[in-house]
Amino acid sequence: MLLHHQFVRMAKKHSGKIAIKDKSTGKDITYSTALIGALILSSKFQKYDKGFIGIMIPTSAGCALAVIGALMSGRIPVMINYSTGAEANAKYAQKKCRFKTIITSKALLEKINCPLVEGMVYIEDIMAGVTTVDKLKAAIKSKLPTGLLLNLIHKGDEDDTSVILFTSGSEKDPKAVQLTHRNISANIESIKKHIDLYDSDIILANLVFFHVFGLTVDLWLPLYIGMTMITYANPLDFQTISKIARKEKPTMMVGTPSFFWGYLSKSEPGDFISLRVVVAGADKCPDTLREEFKKKHGVTLLEGYGATETSPVISTNTNEHNKPGSVGRILPGVSVRIENFETGEECKPGEVGKILVKGDIVMKGYYDDPELTAEAFVNGWYNTGDMGYIDEDGFLWHAGRYKRFAKVGGEMISLVKVENIMEKYLPEGVSCCIVEISDEKKGSYIVATVSKEVNKTEILRKMMNDLPIIALPRQFYVINELPVMSTGKIDFRTVTRMVQEIIKNSENN
Repeated sequence: MLLHHQFVRMAKKHSGKIAIKDKSTGKDITYSTALIGALILSSKFQKYDKGFIGIMIPTSAGCALAVIGALMSGRIPVMINYSTGAEANAKYAQKKCRFKTIITSKALLEKINCPLVEGMVYIEDIMAGVTTVDKLKAAIKSKLPTGLLLNLIHKGDEDDTSVILFTSGSEKDPKAVQLTHRNISANIESIKKHIDLYDSDIILANLVFFHVFGLTVDLWLPLYIGMTMITYANPLDFQTISKIARKEKPTMMVGTPSFFWGYLSKSEPGDFISLRVVVAGADKCPDTLREEFKKKHGVTLLEGYGATETSPVISTNTNEHNKPGSVGRILPGVSVRIENFETGEECKPGEVGKILVKGDIVMKGYYDDPELTAEAFVNGWYNTGDMGYIDEDGFLWHAGRYKRFAKVGGEMISLVKVENIMEKYLPEGVSCCIVEISDEKKGSYIVATVSKEVNKTEILRKMMNDLPIIALPRQFYVINELPVMSTGKIDFRTVTRMVQEIIKNSENN
């Protein structure tokens, strides 16, 4: 299914219905108006080079319509991260994918203090140049029968790239992930079979569209099904989002645990009570968050799992089948294999191994990087780089990144598991990150970083009930502001470097 074609079908079917409530601009846009807007942008994009076109616009109706307009014009949107290092990210994307034009927002560049990069075009200028004739042409086109209209916009193939998304790149340069129309539409179809979703649902869409979680679930899923999406540009504006939820009564929302912590702290009881489906992903969902959210809003926070390379959703709990702590059952049409990290054999239920995935949701590959693409696959299976196991009931349990396992005294220790246990005993408001320190003489060992001073002896004594001695942190270091990535996850690689620096400085003094 071509994504922009499916949007056209939904726009024709639900013409008078609100497609996007843009809370940043205060505008409500019907499906028929959204279709006209996308057709106008499609015609305006024709003057730019064919192939890739950069999009660097906050979560909004403007960003959604720019993505659709790009595809309608036969161009492939390259989504650019503006939250950290916008200028460098824009230039990196241009160089990596060899294109020039980036559609951006003047208001955004001013807000984030980003200079105008060569090739950038303001969406405000494009819209200011729209004439009455442009509007009339698009309006006439939009009234054509669906089949005729689909013939007037770019067609292409399901296996064509529909978007380029960049990985976080905290180890090496970011990788350019190519997701096809088939990848994203297959993921949406699988989600629909797994969770009851309806065109009457209203989704609170506040995740950034340059991350796959936001792009697939907040942008494409509602437009693919014919839902109403409520967009808001800043997921960190916790209080405003809580107020939007109370007023607009959305039935669906997804986010990261760190965002849900923010909504929990800044909301009034019952602000989110209208939510029927609410899923936390991209990081481990702590039990305390689940319990507190249920207590304050009467809503069950479900946990899911995915990856940029899998479009993204691999598994998720549902209201009917929920096992807190797990990341749920695997979506229909998706195959998961748990493989022993040493022998390569398939693991039995309950045995931890590498999580491998196969199915239509798996990416086409990394753009212009055949070697990295080949490395990512094992006998046709995509290697997520994550560790986990499937239990007897078919629920997937995530045990952390393979890189977040440390070999201490010959034992494989899950740093994520140590973190989860430590979190239970930390005072409220204290964050932690467990990292491995390599020592050629003494061997590897693990240390804890915490955001405030804590009673180490007492915490370690409590942790001994849950963990073997070998898995207990040897040292505690205080880092008041634990670095986080734009997804809200703690950046453990940066934390590791900071701890190494602290240790090095203490040895030199």
